[in-house]
Amino acid sequence: MKELVFLLEEPSAKAMLESLLPRLLNEEITFRLIPFKGKQDLQKQLVGKIRSYVNPQARFIVLQDQDSAPDCQTLKNRLLDLCHASGRLNECLVRLACKELETFYLADLQAVEQALGMTGIANRQQTEKFRSPDRLGSPSHELKTLTKDRYEKVAGSRAIGKCLQLDNGRSPSFRNLVGGIRRMESELLT
Repeated sequence: MKELVFLLEEPSAKAMLESLLPRLLNEEITFRLIPFKGKQDLQKQLVGKIRSYVNPQARFIVLQDQDSAPDCQTLKNRLLDLCHASGRLNECLVRLACKELETFYLADLQAVEQALGMTGIANRQQTEKFRSPDRLGSPSHELKTLTKDRYEKVAGSRAIGKCLQLDNGRSPSFRNLVGGIRRMESELLT
């Protein structure tokens, strides 16, 4: 079975991908979303989850927030080392959300406006703050403020995931996630 297995830091990432992946993936590819209880839980269980996964056709995508880690590359290398320890490094892809998952949403304020049934948010996309949201210190705080606390992590992620533009390039980390998913899908289909 051709399968993409997502190993996720938190349930909100699962909620977003549940609504985004059906629009992105070929029908021949199944996907499984495995959320953990934060980055420590993800890193603690990652090797065992990948190593014990029985489907030899499965490919793994690890998604974690950068949060306050000062260096993306060091964090990514740590996760790649864990994938290597599983014995299936060639079947793994690591992606980081810089700084948080909410960065993806701030890069597509039209999706936020549509998903949360609000008006007047999308026109803020061209302000300096929201043109390059990967640079923001606390995207989740920015999103709560922007939506006047209407954004809730899991329900908001599920709703916004249905509306995100797949070709949105304002968040390099979102663009890299979508590109990585497409590349892994392509490998499974060939």
